[in-house]
Amino acid sequence: MDVENENSKQETAKEKDLIETLKEVLPKNVGLVKAEYEGPDIAVYVSNIEAVYDDESLVKNLSSMIKRKLIIRSDPSKLLDPEKAKEKISELIPKEAEVGNIKFVPDFGEVYIEALKPGLVIGKGGSTLKSIINETKWVPKVLRIPTMNSDVINGVRQLLFKESEFRKKFLTSVGKKISTPIMKTEWLKATALGGFREVGRSSLLLETNHSKILIDCGLAPEPGIKGADANSNGENKAYPYLDSANITINDLDAIIITHAHMDHIGFLPYLFKYGYDGPVYCTPPTRDLMALLLYDYIKLVHRSGGTPLYDEKDIKKMLTHTITREYGEVTNVTDEIKLTYHNAGHILGSAVVHLHIGEGMYNIVHTGDMKFGYTRLLDPADVKYPRIDALFIESTYGAASDVMPNRQDSEIMLMDNIKRTIDNGGKVLIPLFSVGRSQEIMLVLEAYLSNNPKYKIEAPIYLDGMILEASAIHTAYPEYLKASLQHRILSNRSPFESEIFEVAKGEKDEVLEKGPSIILASGGMLNGGTSLDYLVEMAEDPKNMLIFVGYNSAGSLGRRIQNGLKELTVPDEEGKLIHKNINMQVVTVEGFSGHSDRKQLINFTQNIRPGPKKIFTMHGEENKCEDLARTLGNRFRVEARAPMNLDSIRLK
Repeated sequence: MDVENENSKQETAKEKDLIETLKEVLPKNVGLVKAEYEGPDIAVYVSNIEAVYDDESLVKNLSSMIKRKLIIRSDPSKLLDPEKAKEKISELIPKEAEVGNIKFVPDFGEVYIEALKPGLVIGKGGSTLKSIINETKWVPKVLRIPTMNSDVINGVRQLLFKESEFRKKFLTSVGKKISTPIMKTEWLKATALGGFREVGRSSLLLETNHSKILIDCGLAPEPGIKGADANSNGENKAYPYLDSANITINDLDAIIITHAHMDHIGFLPYLFKYGYDGPVYCTPPTRDLMALLLYDYIKLVHRSGGTPLYDEKDIKKMLTHTITREYGEVTNVTDEIKLTYHNAGHILGSAVVHLHIGEGMYNIVHTGDMKFGYTRLLDPADVKYPRIDALFIESTYGAASDVMPNRQDSEIMLMDNIKRTIDNGGKVLIPLFSVGRSQEIMLVLEAYLSNNPKYKIEAPIYLDGMILEASAIHTAYPEYLKASLQHRILSNRSPFESEIFEVAKGEKDEVLEKGPSIILASGGMLNGGTSLDYLVEMAEDPKNMLIFVGYNSAGSLGRRIQNGLKELTVPDEEGKLIHKNINMQVVTVEGFSGHSDRKQLINFTQNIRPGPKKIFTMHGEENKCEDLARTLGNRFRVEARAPMNLDSIRLK
């Protein structure tokens, strides 16, 4: 009890110090009412909010001085009645902005404005936003409406709106915890809990004598799909080794997510099911994509006859505990650890994690999954960081033989195989990860079929599974995409809505009965999803072709077919096993992966600034992690290792 009282006294004293500091630097006419910690930010309530926004540099200078992001809000007593405020906002915003919902959130003194053209809501130099603030005292938050309907985005936004009262309390508690002063950091340790010398269940625990944070919390790609019913051969390899870390779930101060693939997020809701109530940090697109993939996981497990590890309420709890950050925002996740996200070039919203620990004691860069090469979808991974003592780098394609072909050659090889199959009266099945590879291949097909007469194909391109929903989420975040693609989406010329694509509706038989076609189906490794359904129906026809364009993990059905598997054994709708011969042509076209190949991994390490003092390889099969570690160590004359799962490394 004495400890609790002492912590409470420290929190109160720090809040008083904060208010005194703000009183000294804020202009008197602003009318400071109160200031409070809100997650990693500081919320400042004033009686004259117009005075704050009259000085464009004021908030920026204050944030720099206090070293926290400041959120300026009006004193609640000054807020215009929501109905009157809505009328005023509707008058101020031009109709061309195509505004959808306008929702008021009293708990935060904010108004959410959803629009198809957010730029028109913002106005030149933020002029319309300033007018809204001046006229209504509500602080506007502008949200982009995706150009394609997205049930996931609508659901996530509605959930956060509905749970705003809880979110306020949660963020306040997180803010107080972050701002509680701690003693000097004495040591730093990293423990590999999953994804080291393997692909899947990625998880890394970082500990100091005061803080414990987790980077990623994933499932293995094969046994994880079976949920709680994973077999004995896969059970111990399906989940991170959290029970071996000598911590309880609520010892964790924060969980940091790099991106929304199941091998990095699939175990996360399980922690909430069993009591975790702390923050999860990710980029805004990652939050929405997590919702998409995690809800789909539950459906897939039920469909396969298994029991999911968690249910929808656990995913919703996770979402209400999520704090989103943009690239480049420096964020305190504890009093001694600062997080900054950087573009990773892997999928929408994917991030390289930079952590600054202690007062300059140690800096870590954790790549997550990253691409340091050309894609049509995203810019290459960032290479400029303030400081790097240790680099944790993915090694998916880390072996000496993992060199991908020239990208243009890959695209031509893909199109040649498609055209030949269609011309011969066959069908093409391309199994894809819904997020990332699907959109990349859609961009390739749209470019060649629309602009290259050689590849004019009289056959429909069907999209099945989650691909359409994932593409819709991409249109809500064009600022994360390549500039040329961003421009097309903002100009209402989104390639994801090209007339060459058709949404598969109804039963698979309806698609397969319509003659030659190209089918893009979710389920990249063929362990589940709609791609497996199509494979079962198409496998025995030698005129058909199966084209792999992405990574297949060891043990996945996709890898086994690549290695020569000639017979499928799968259960039908009644659970009876059926057998299908694989007579269709099987082709692998390298060069489309969202992961860096061997040359790109070396180039990334060579170009990263400043150079790392230590390197640890991860996220790759054992030989690839070891090979890359040896190569990077010899080439750059630094200590380089390939840790095993359960290894603990004293970094400082």
